[in-house]
Amino acid sequence: MTALVRNPGGGGEGYIPVTRIGEPEADTGIEFGILKLGAGVRHDCTSPREGAWVLLNGELEVTLGGERHRVGRESLFDQPPVVLHLARGTEASLRGRIESELAVVQVENPAGFAPMLFGPGNMLADDHRGLGQLDDTAYRLVRTVFDLRNRPESRLVLGEVVNLPGRWSSYPPHHHPQPEIYHYRFQPPQGYGHGELGEEVVKIRHGDTLKILAGRDHSQVAAPGYAMYYLWAIRHLPDNPYTTPEFTPAHRWVMEPGAAVWKPRA
Repeated sequence: MTALVRNPGGGGEGYIPVTRIGEPEADTGIEFGILKLGAGVRHDCTSPREGAWVLLNGELEVTLGGERHRVGRESLFDQPPVVLHLARGTEASLRGRIESELAVVQVENPAGFAPMLFGPGNMLADDHRGLGQLDDTAYRLVRTVFDLRNRPESRLVLGEVVNLPGRWSSYPPHHHPQPEIYHYRFQPPQGYGHGELGEEVVKIRHGDTLKILAGRDHSQVAAPGYAMYYLWAIRHLPDNPYTTPEFTPAHRWVMEPGAAVWKPRA
């Protein structure tokens, strides 16, 4: 099973598909790709699927509901996300003001809901997970853009993680029946990390995408000196939406306050 999709590359403009709905191997039911827009280039976002367009870098003019919004992002690591979220058939467009790059996440969803341009003012609160635990070895910043709390009609949960250099995230290992994808970037870009899928361990590099299928334990670590960013998207199942993960029982104890961890004697 091919769970890791290496950076598809491609330096030109346009859409680069990474995962597809209905693909023959490791199908998550999530359509994912990278959209590159040059200065002045327009992109129509109207689609027969629910979709989220996540600005990774650049400046855009977003046309939505007859109004134009100017948005920008210089750093995935230091700035909050900007996300255009649309139900199927909703009319909206993007125009690059400078060279810009976006991640595009789409799922099947017959439901309708109001379009939304998410930014710092209407996202869910950031979560500093792991702070003060395990000597901060699993401290990371989690930015949840939307889930059932603020987008109950959506078939997606969408967010970002900033994994500090040399530390773990999505830890302790956990699993859930809903499929998920992670898309990675590193600072500096030659960085790398390792991701766990059950007993399998894969080396992750800048631009890679990891497909996480139902019930597979997952967790990851960044190499020292390299900050690791990843976009995460979970697909709700029709009769089983995602709420919280189930942590692997053998490692659940590390979450307890004051968990006793071995340290070298002075």
